[in-house]
Amino acid sequence: MGVWDFIQDQVLGMKWLNQLIGMGLSALGLDVNGRIGGSVQFFIYDVLKITVLLCVLIFAISYIQSYFPPERSKRILGRF
Repeated sequence: MGVWDFIQDQVLGMKWLNQLIGMGLSALGLDVNGRIGGSVQFFIYDVLKITVLLCVLIFAISYIQSYFPPERSKRILGRF
């Protein structure tokens, strides 16, 4: 279970990004355990995480759609 926990937390959960942002904000003198520091950390972390996930999703969809030209899609959907 150790390998799966690592993949779940660090890769899929992006804990490394949260820790990196926390260290950066701490270096700037912002207390990440307080309300304002925690809010700023959460906001930056979520914005970056959503941006990365959207980029991956758009890339995957574009890659899949490159194998289905519009004519083929119309033919497949025309059966229904």
